[in-house]
Amino acid sequence: MRARLARIFRLGIKELYSLRADPVLAALILYTFTVAVYTVSQGAKFEVENAAVAVVDEDQTALSRRLSDALLGPFFKEPVEIKATEIDAAMDAGRFVFVVQIPPRFEHDLIAGRNPTIQLDIDATAMSQAGNGAAYIQNIIQQEVQAAAPGTVTQAPVQVVIRAKFNPNLTSSWFTAVMQVINNVTMLAVILSGAALIREREHGTIEHLLVMPVTPIEIMLAKIWSNGLVIVVAATLSLLVVVERLLGVPVQGSIPLFVASMLVYQFSVTALGILLATVSSSMAQFGLIVMPVMIVMNLLSGSTTPMESMPVWLQNIMQFSPSTHFVALSQAVLYRGAGIDTIWPNLLALAGIGAAFFTLAALRFRKALQAAG
Repeated sequence: MRARLARIFRLGIKELYSLRADPVLAALILYTFTVAVYTVSQGAKFEVENAAVAVVDEDQTALSRRLSDALLGPFFKEPVEIKATEIDAAMDAGRFVFVVQIPPRFEHDLIAGRNPTIQLDIDATAMSQAGNGAAYIQNIIQQEVQAAAPGTVTQAPVQVVIRAKFNPNLTSSWFTAVMQVINNVTMLAVILSGAALIREREHGTIEHLLVMPVTPIEIMLAKIWSNGLVIVVAATLSLLVVVERLLGVPVQGSIPLFVASMLVYQFSVTALGILLATVSSSMAQFGLIVMPVMIVMNLLSGSTTPMESMPVWLQNIMQFSPSTHFVALSQAVLYRGAGIDTIWPNLLALAGIGAAFFTLAALRFRKALQAAG
């Protein structure tokens, strides 16, 4: 056993040297866990910010001008006044996300108690801004009308008090930064482990392995621990330096527990990477196979949209993906401060899925070595 562990260790060191000698992969790892995390968290925002808005003021009263002036930054750009005949052309050209149309005699009808209406046209191709911005504008109009003409707006019979936990300011960068790290862990784990196997084949070093006293299992375990170690270290540093320090995102839970969970996850996805590499004949083919697999794993894992919003049959299928369980336990640990008593079912699922991927990859790899020998 000690001799086998020594061989796995030395083969893993060889993988680390190979990775160090590949400047492209080294640069990819550095970029993925630094620049990519920062730019995505700061650029991909769900809040309404600097939304283009136009106002069709057919009332031309003090109240209508007050409503227009209330659309302030940083949520909205300075409102542009247009005519009603210009609405269709402006919306078709994508000049505005929102157009507020105030009808004639709005103030007069409001004071007379006739319940006038304001039309809000929305460019719903910008989905996140459309939904959030419509709620913002509705609240702004109600507040301004109530302040300018008290008693004209009927108060709701029940007042709802909202308390947001774990992200009280509803800042999207707190979510996207952590999820970007998690998605990058998945992507690089598959790419690095699979590329390591393809590189052996393309460089002709697979023949050297065949004459060495090593087994396919030892070769696979060496690639798994070496590439997994690089990704775990890079992801941990990214979480501590980029996410917590640079972006100021608070991490509620235990970092050691998250790192331990990531080690289990690395076993699953690196085994998946080796499995995909065994069915690929070249690096280009491996890349084409990895792309759709990564897209499905990242988009349907719960890191982009909640699992509950998906069809039930798709939710059941995604339970066989390791990324689904890793995203769930990562959110529980990093956002809500959960402990091992909460995430152990996800860890158990990761171990089971990883064992299945490893077994299939070992069978495929042994068959490929036998064909090569």
